[in-house]
Amino acid sequence: MKPAGALSKMALRRVGAHIRPGVTTAELDRIAEQIIRLHGGVPAFKGYGGFPASICSSVNAQIVHGIPSTETVLEEGDIVSIDTGAVVDGWVGDNAWTFYCGEPDPIDRELCEVTRDCLKRAIAMAIPGNHLGDIGAAVQEYAERHGFGIVREYVGHGVGHVMHEEPNVPNYGRRGRGVRLQAGMVIAIEPMITRGNPKNETMPNRWTVVTRDRSTAAHYENTIAITDDGPVILTQDAEGPWCPMEGGALA
Repeated sequence: MKPAGALSKMALRRVGAHIRPGVTTAELDRIAEQIIRLHGGVPAFKGYGGFPASICSSVNAQIVHGIPSTETVLEEGDIVSIDTGAVVDGWVGDNAWTFYCGEPDPIDRELCEVTRDCLKRAIAMAIPGNHLGDIGAAVQEYAERHGFGIVREYVGHGVGHVMHEEPNVPNYGRRGRGVRLQAGMVIAIEPMITRGNPKNETMPNRWTVVTRDRSTAAHYENTIAITDDGPVILTQDAEGPWCPMEGGALA
């Protein structure tokens, strides 16, 4: 699964490098699809359940499943969650990162940093013998300690030949509860954390999920293999598993 993960990360990184005021999310979608197809992959999202694009681009109050559009023009101070997926040789890679468009509000910056660190803490729990509740608790405890909300309706998932497989991987839970983790499992861990109330609703396009109070949200994701030697992040390229926080930081 590493080639699919690496291509997903490459697409995510390239898109992030083009985030700046004045860019449309449709342009970002075009970049991702071009990169994925150029390197022999197929966009995992395009056509999946009828989704019309190669990336999810969720801006500010949009939590997940934002649809790229020529009418969505990024502005100074926006935070933008980009979710990319690629299929290579029948295997799926899936990852996401929230980028800054220019200089974000200080609390939005903190929200992003905390959500990113929730992901890192959750990954550390992805070892044989632990439970899904250990992953969820790691996210929940850290996010709530910083006063942020946790989206419960949307969760991580298993990954393999299909993008969404069992088991579901919630971002909340109790340690020692839930499915026991075993070597050989592959899961996507993806904290979705809100600045305000985590209650949400789906927009009329039937895809995009937004916070009801229109507070900002952050979303980070990596695909993880559970092994006897510890968690292995499959969605990493030559630059590693993480992306720069600032959009436009890479050429």
